[in-house]
Amino acid sequence: MACFVIVPQWQGSPSPRAMQLIDGAQAIAGDLPRSSCTIVDVPYEAGESVETGIHRFSALTKVRALAEKALADHDHGDAVVMIGGDCGVAVPGIGRAAGHHDRLAVVWFDAHPDLHTPDSSPSGAFSGMALRAVIGDMPEPLGLAAGMVPAERVLLAGARDYDPAESDAAATIGLAVRDAGDLMDTEALADAVAATGADAVYIHVDLDVLDPAQISGLNAPVPFGISGAELVAAIAALRARLPLAGASITGFAPSTPAAAVDDLGTILRIVGALA
Repeated sequence: MACFVIVPQWQGSPSPRAMQLIDGAQAIAGDLPRSSCTIVDVPYEAGESVETGIHRFSALTKVRALAEKALADHDHGDAVVMIGGDCGVAVPGIGRAAGHHDRLAVVWFDAHPDLHTPDSSPSGAFSGMALRAVIGDMPEPLGLAAGMVPAERVLLAGARDYDPAESDAAATIGLAVRDAGDLMDTEALADAVAATGADAVYIHVDLDVLDPAQISGLNAPVPFGISGAELVAAIAALRARLPLAGASITGFAPSTPAAAVDDLGTILRIVGALA
């Protein structure tokens, strides 16, 4: 059975409605088996940048330490699913998985590429830097060590809202990219990940990879995304090809706690595909 670590982190989001991510994480957790959940007590304070160029850096480092402690309480063989919160919660989850698998692949489903650095980001929001942190191109303690997850074993899936700096970064780094329209061919996706020589896969899902017609509780919806059924099929194809080392689901920000109910059917099908 999968284990869940609930991290309602909002400090990494650039949205003025960032604290709605707390409601989203709590809504998802409410439909999960209580005995399988570890809830990280995320502080409410915003924190300071501490001259790093990363907005709310001091709070983010505190949450990172708390998330890593929660992850450390799980056995090596547990497939832990992180529930956010913003995309930054995926980074410690990937770090844990990479520590147990020498050739971990990461598939990053997201409408946004999250490839900014503190120098290029217009907002300073860490969620927009999260994938850059995964590939070791960000300073610790928020970034993973260089080489832990090399760029050649990372696949960016469904991104369709790039800033110019992110387009340049994707080309320079040499990330494998699959547009939303390419994800209907789930076997080609699985082939691309297996061809990296990976021994396991970590699957990250920012819910804004979905088309806004599929889910309303998003802070930054982007048109022309994939359907929930297409995402579930892609996850199934990846899991049929490689062991799942861990996963994360982030970006659920319902307008009110009551409105969360409208989207939970779609989200729980994604949870089921991962768990």
